[in-house]
Amino acid sequence: MQNEESLVRRAQKHDQEAFAQLYEGHFDKIYRYLALRIGNEMEAEDMTQQVFLKALRSISSFRWKGVPFSAWLFRIAHNQAVDYLRKKTKRTSVPLDESLADSDDTPQSAAERKLDVERLLSATSQLTEAQREVISLRFTSELSIAEVSRVMGKSQGAVKALQHSAIVALRRRLLVTGNEG
Repeated sequence: MQNEESLVRRAQKHDQEAFAQLYEGHFDKIYRYLALRIGNEMEAEDMTQQVFLKALRSISSFRWKGVPFSAWLFRIAHNQAVDYLRKKTKRTSVPLDESLADSDDTPQSAAERKLDVERLLSATSQLTEAQREVISLRFTSELSIAEVSRVMGKSQGAVKALQHSAIVALRRRLLVTGNEG
């Protein structure tokens, strides 16, 4: 496995195989980040494709400055999400349809998981935009505090504070909805 810097340098020289490897290596994390941020799987899939199209078109402008390639991709994804959310008020949206059930799942366990996902999405939607972004980057995209800090352009301390306040708010909201159901 070649290191990421080598792949990026090859992709910058129009090596399609190198870009394909970067795409494969980062697609899932970018997709999960967008799906949680915007709450719509189909839109997130389209937006993830757009992120990689933009990355392909502008990869020659990427420069190694101590920031991983993934941070650059997440910045593009962040901008896509912001644009989408600005336009969202002008159109209706379809709720996220989680089809995570394995073929071995019973209908009951699939329904329980869907309810849990819906409760989590509902609770997450009540966070501030910055809190949602931190939660999405940290837990669905599995980035470190330092990586989230670079993607969001905030200090590590600010990211930790946002993460803490988001978790407290989620816990509080989930306890309330858990007691209602």
